[in-house]
Amino acid sequence: MVFLEAYVPMYLIGAEHPFKTRSAMLLQRLALERTKLVTDAEVFQEILHRYTAIRRTDAIQAAFDVLSGLVEQIFPIDFEVVNDAKGLALAYQGLSARDAIHLATINRYGISRLMSFDDGFDVVPGIQRLS
Repeated sequence: MVFLEAYVPMYLIGAEHPFKTRSAMLLQRLALERTKLVTDAEVFQEILHRYTAIRRTDAIQAAFDVLSGLVEQIFPIDFEVVNDAKGLALAYQGLSARDAIHLATINRYGISRLMSFDDGFDVVPGIQRLS
């Protein structure tokens, strides 16, 4: 099982970027391996936040559609996840709040691999970041 973070679908639908091709190739490899892809509700919030902030609301639906089509499961974010994220943020300096939410979700569901180009995840041991 591999957790997908928000920029993966944004790279796929966006303009040319160094991570666009890498995202597509990695997703193709994971599909060939029949790897289950998952995410959490916070990833959708991040897409909404980013495209609203840069005034690209026209891209929101496409990013939601791409992500929904890639993942087999979307995990909810509840107070327990947020509380666990708080513990991670306090334990690992430099970990963003959003990354802490994703890591708390990953921990809750026993996921050890994550697809992300964000090296902020590397501060927490036991997580393999695919990029």
